[in-house]
Amino acid sequence: MCASHDPDLMISPHIVTRFAPSPTGDLHLGNARTALFNELLARHAGGRFLLRIEDTDAQRSSEAHTRGLIADLRWLGLDWDAGPDREDALGPYRQSERASMYAADFAALEKRASVYPCYCSALELEVSRRAQLASGKPPRYAGTCRNLDAAERAARAARGLIPTLRFRVPAGERIEFADFVHGAQSFLSDDIGDFVVRRADGTAAFFFCNAVDDARMGVTHVLRGEDHLANTPRQLMILAALQLPAPAYGHVSLLVGPDGAPLSKRHGATSVREYRERGFAAAAIINHLFRLGHASSEHGFLSLAEMAQAFDATHLGRAPARFDEQQLLVWQKDAVHRMDAVELRRWLGPVLPAGLNDAAVDAFIEAVRPNIVLPEDAKVWIDIIFGGPLTLAAEESAVIRSAGSGYFSAAAAAAAGRAELPVILAAVRAATGKTGAALYKPLRLALTGRPHGPELAPLLKAMPAGKARERFARFAETGS
Repeated sequence: MCASHDPDLMISPHIVTRFAPSPTGDLHLGNARTALFNELLARHAGGRFLLRIEDTDAQRSSEAHTRGLIADLRWLGLDWDAGPDREDALGPYRQSERASMYAADFAALEKRASVYPCYCSALELEVSRRAQLASGKPPRYAGTCRNLDAAERAARAARGLIPTLRFRVPAGERIEFADFVHGAQSFLSDDIGDFVVRRADGTAAFFFCNAVDDARMGVTHVLRGEDHLANTPRQLMILAALQLPAPAYGHVSLLVGPDGAPLSKRHGATSVREYRERGFAAAAIINHLFRLGHASSEHGFLSLAEMAQAFDATHLGRAPARFDEQQLLVWQKDAVHRMDAVELRRWLGPVLPAGLNDAAVDAFIEAVRPNIVLPEDAKVWIDIIFGGPLTLAAEESAVIRSAGSGYFSAAAAAAAGRAELPVILAAVRAATGKTGAALYKPLRLALTGRPHGPELAPLLKAMPAGKARERFARFAETGS
């Protein structure tokens, strides 16, 4: 349905993709995955990736949400070749700044009689929709204003009615295209009612501006959520009427929760911001998203560059992709293991006690790193390492009592100077003859109050001077 290309709008021989969010809320994980896949599709082919902000709905869009979207995308590591913060000749990349371009297109469509003014009110449209449903018909615009003559339009305008502009869907046509995820698609124009391309307030509707911007920005491949699949025939008709080139369309499966329902707040956190605030690493999130609805033979932890090399659009699945936070935690643990000292300091900074010097911070991180997945996990060990007397459960208290006060007297004496594990173990072994679990377990319980946790040697190094001796001395006096 696409006519020849306008020579001023020729598509690059390279792949050009885009991510086009509406700034009406936080960046959802599903949209973040769409953005990731679009960048990977472009980078795999050495192409371009664009960011376009679709903010024609002024009532729901906000500059704060635009800034938040850009910040979250940057945090994830995504990088676009052009966008609202990096304009080029194909911009502007905010749709709210492209109104004059849309106006010219509307005028062209009016000249070709491809659109017409519609004066139907929201109430009239709803009554019509209900009547069609009641009669077992699919709801679509009934064509009430389609054939109004000039006098009838003038009469409605005289009553103060402000029209929308509807696209005149041709009758008896079949719209076909090859979806590069779902395969061959075919729609009958008779099943598609005339649809609004310009709202009553004069702004362009999604169907319209989304399609014409893709054409004018040279987008070659549109990869988006499968909830937009039914929009595609409408957009192909618009592009054909304007003699603009159509991109290849692919519709990726939606993200669902563990129960198979669309991912929503009832499943917990759903936005990138929420996971960022909880301390998840960007690398963990993109490694998880990369594998949701995209099959890859690469099973290890990947950088964005490695993902781009491994990405294959033919491996995008049609079945819903299940988002599993437990699997995300696996990637998070790997990400923490890969962090260098500077990253770890920044990551744990918000939960670390004030006043710690660099050496104390480094010692703490070295001690607890294998035992934390999120910053929240570090709080427990902050209390244990830097806090006051420990509270022991009955079972742990029994282990302490069975070790005896002599055990802890020897441990306290050995920890009087610099508390080092080999020295303490040697002293306790010499005083009590204990070995194995009988030697190690009471020591760990006295120091941490827990039967499991970080290795004792680095944990002792992380404790403030005198802390280990203080804890051993408590049980040397009471034995419990």
